[in-house]
Amino acid sequence: MKNQLKYDEIQIRVRYGETDQMGVVYHGNYALYLEMGRIEWLRKLGISYKKMEENGIMLPVVSMSLNFKKSACYDDLINVKTQLKNRPTAKIEFDYEITGENGQIIALANVVLAFIDMKTNRPVRAPQYILDLFND
Repeated sequence: MKNQLKYDEIQIRVRYGETDQMGVVYHGNYALYLEMGRIEWLRKLGISYKKMEENGIMLPVVSMSLNFKKSACYDDLINVKTQLKNRPTAKIEFDYEITGENGQIIALANVVLAFIDMKTNRPVRAPQYILDLFND
């Protein structure tokens, strides 16, 4: 792949409202953390979800897996590393590594999204402007 941005990392401070009664991040919030990482990765490439939707393409999640290793807790600073797994086709796939401040792995994840034509609600090939970013 020609493009230099094969992965990106963001930091997130765990907010109180993201935790359960034990002060541990509620498992459903990890999907939000993954989305935040993915949106920033795309943004740094110059790709906007908003513009993609304005051009008639949506990008729904079709598969997500999470493997929890440790707990993240209120006020922890976590790092979300988002990495493109393969060149986009009619889908785009990311691997994630969520770590704590000490570098310990909190969770590993994989998310697959499909490029969907909003008019037909059918899968389509990734837009050419995205494919052009990854031409060899």
